[in-house]
Amino acid sequence: MFPRDVISAGPLVLRPPSQDDAEPLVKMCDDPVTARFMPSLPQPYELGHALGYLSRAPGMWEDGGAQYAITEGGRFAGLVWLGPPDGQGVSDTGYVVAPWARGRAVAATAVRALTDWAFDQGVRRVELQAEVENVASLRAAYRAGFCEEGLRREAKRTRDGRFADYVTFARLRGEAAPAAEPYLPPPRDGELCDEVVRLVPMAPGDAADYHRMMSEPSVQAYSVTPPVSLEDAERRCRYTGYWWLSGQRAEIAIRDAASGEFAGHIQLTQVVPVLGQAMIGYSLLPGFRGRGFMTRAVRLLADWAFARTALHRIVAGTDVDNTASHAVLERTGFRREGVHKEFLPRPDGTRADDLQWVRTRPA
Repeated sequence: MFPRDVISAGPLVLRPPSQDDAEPLVKMCDDPVTARFMPSLPQPYELGHALGYLSRAPGMWEDGGAQYAITEGGRFAGLVWLGPPDGQGVSDTGYVVAPWARGRAVAATAVRALTDWAFDQGVRRVELQAEVENVASLRAAYRAGFCEEGLRREAKRTRDGRFADYVTFARLRGEAAPAAEPYLPPPRDGELCDEVVRLVPMAPGDAADYHRMMSEPSVQAYSVTPPVSLEDAERRCRYTGYWWLSGQRAEIAIRDAASGEFAGHIQLTQVVPVLGQAMIGYSLLPGFRGRGFMTRAVRLLADWAFARTALHRIVAGTDVDNTASHAVLERTGFRREGVHKEFLPRPDGTRADDLQWVRTRPA
């Protein structure tokens, strides 16, 4: 069994839960965000539920695990826990942060401290998993030094009845565990906006519009992939925050700044940090064409990437006949770099030359 130590972690103190935690525990667990990502919690969460959990907490220790209240300045700030280690010295961890303590790296600090403590107790490996849409939990895992290991598809049922994908992480005793900050930092509110267009990370609510756009014949004419299903579009939109945080890609909705309507999609993909390079791609609904939307969107995203990331090169590939896309790239500072002969498959089975473009970081 783990000893019931008190663990200091900078401004935080981890201690075994007590009956005094009942009321803040109710407020934390009755919060919509907590309820969204912890579907097993009863809703509404009431005092009796909190007292029941607190009465069971000593038994969780006796079963070989560890249950800790996170406190900040003496005030309850959340929970963090370890499961009983198995015969291979592997334990699992999880956490939940109270609404009044969010935004201050409480989860990352607490789970790093608890994991370090677990290693001192003989644990060899600590595992963690977070729902792919739980951006705050994903960020905490990266900052706590956990290494991403893969995906568990449709691993658990959510409160609304669907099955969600989970990202799996682990830390090993003795390995370096630097706090990882995202290579593609999510944009601040209003950062990617001018008087005509607003760029925001894709969200599940964009799936129907994205699906409609990608099914347009004029978009499909220059797409190298078949039309996506609505289910695929929804899945793509649910992954947006995870892709940003893990540095894989930036998926962005282009909106009309005045009306808020979905106008199109723009992305940074094929991100290669060692080369400082990413590829830009984009599509626009027909009703928004001819109004400068895409030129503005490409310029905003490229300028942001060079200001906020380590990218040195942004490249684009276009069908040699896609003159509208060529014009957008020319207006936004890209220059022609070369041609890949018969590189792009077309819907009719032929192959098109790929005209390559590049914009590099300003000197």
